Amino acid sequence: MAGELARAVELENTGQPALVASLGGGPEGLGAVLSRLAPARPDEPAAVVVPLVTGPDPAIMSVVSAAVATAPVPVVAADPLGPHPLIAEALHDRLAEAGLARADRIRMMTMVTEAGGVVVAPPGDQAAVRQAEITSVLLASRLACPVFTAPLDDEAALRGAADQLRASGVRTVALAPHLIGPEVSPDRIARAAVAVGGTAAAPLGAHPALARLAALRYAEALAAALR
Repeated sequence: MAGELARAVELENTGQPALVASLGGGPEGLGAVLSRLAPARPDEPAAVVVPLVTGPDPAIMSVVSAAVATAPVPVVAADPLGPHPLIAEALHDRLAEAGLARADRIRMMTMVTEAGGVVVAPPGDQAAVRQAEITSVLLASRLACPVFTAPLDDEAALRGAADQLRASGVRTVALAPHLIGPEVSPDRIARAAVAVGGTAAAPLGAHPALARLAALRYAEALAAALR
């Protein structure tokens, strides 16, 4: 999945080589990948590390920061992908693919077909929820329906969000996982869907909007480094 996104970033956006590294050790780990780089120009970073996460994740960002700090060549870290309108676009598409929202636009609005309300569920703590709430507002404007936000692993919060939606008159609730995919197990998404009493859309995966967003974060970080 990361390889698909890297190819899209490389071919369609930055024009620069896009490498994939894991957060673990070994030859494909971030530290090892960075150690094999050489700067193309002495006045530019050898690489920009773009974390493939939809919002701030302290555990992931600490690993990235440590790898960047100990790299043998100048390297900078970009911000996480979200929050951003492009993530709302990708969530919308995944809901449409699951038959939970209409993909076509009518008079610049998209009407929900199956779900009358949506619960956006990010992994992580309340800080992740606050970031995802920005995307939820953007998604609600795209779908013209109420959208609530709750942590993916907090079943009580998920049930509470679904109950509030139903209390407002919503008859059916959909779950929109606010994540790329590999960072959580499918079982966690399935349990969250049971908690809201509705159907879950697929994770964002290698959505083209995420490739555009990764390219944007790359450009932002590089521009800041060259100031």
